[in-house]
Amino acid sequence: MAVRRRQRRGPGGGRALLAALLLCVWCRAAAERLRYAIPEELARGSLVGPLARDLGLSADQLPARKLQVASAGKKQLKYFMVNEENGNLYVNERLDREEMCGDSATCSVSFEVLVHNPLNVFRVEVSIEDVNDNSPAFSKAVLELEIGEWTLPGARFPLEMAQDADVGSNSLLTYQLTSNPSFSLSIKESPDGSKQPELVLERALDREKQSSFELVLTAVDGGEPTRSGAVQIRVNVTDANDNPPVFSKTIYEARFAENLPAGSLVLRVRATDADAGTNGRVSYSFSNIQAPSVLCSLWTAIAGR
Repeated sequence: MAVRRRQRRGPGGGRALLAALLLCVWCRAAAERLRYAIPEELARGSLVGPLARDLGLSADQLPARKLQVASAGKKQLKYFMVNEENGNLYVNERLDREEMCGDSATCSVSFEVLVHNPLNVFRVEVSIEDVNDNSPAFSKAVLELEIGEWTLPGARFPLEMAQDADVGSNSLLTYQLTSNPSFSLSIKESPDGSKQPELVLERALDREKQSSFELVLTAVDGGEPTRSGAVQIRVNVTDANDNPPVFSKTIYEARFAENLPAGSLVLRVRATDADAGTNGRVSYSFSNIQAPSVLCSLWTAIAGR
């Protein structure tokens, strides 16, 4: 006659069984993963997805199954909520992708959802897609440049790069410059994909003809619709000592009495220089004095040369 013996579990047997059951639950949870994708900036109450339906739950099952977000007190409850009546997942608070993920190429929020009776755990991941809600921007309203009039055509001057908080095709795309025959725009692309705008001198400058230029640099992104930002470029042409002083007359003549006291004013001459600053300051001297009876035959004007 066969005798059945009841197998006795040791003190750890119950805990091992419980751990095995929990492991099965979590293994199933790992397999059950739902993914949704929504654009950023959706208003509170916007639908993320039919969570209950995607989990295979009908409306009449919801009261007993108690569908709920599991990670209480964390940011997912701040951003999302589950409607107890229809089981849909909704936006609970406006999502700003740049605030949540910075300039990362991808942005998502993951959390767990519990379904009771029996207990099931599901993993939900919501991808936050970028919208073109930021315009390219420069740190200054005006960029000041000084270019000497001796600078040769072809010289390049790096300009400030604009910043765009969006990512992908919504981020900065290109630059544009107002038309001017003295300047053009060149874009230098770095290995990391960033684009450096450069101002290129197309023809020699003459400060005496034009001492400054006003240009506008515009940064344009690739979003739909496109957004742009602009900065004013003020080019000040610095002086070169390229102009000689010029007298107001070619010949100055003066007549005076022979008994005129020493120190008396006999003649006033005037020379001007088109250059600026020290290059335009004029000083005078005599030269080529031929005889004591002749005061001078040539005035010389010297201006910073």
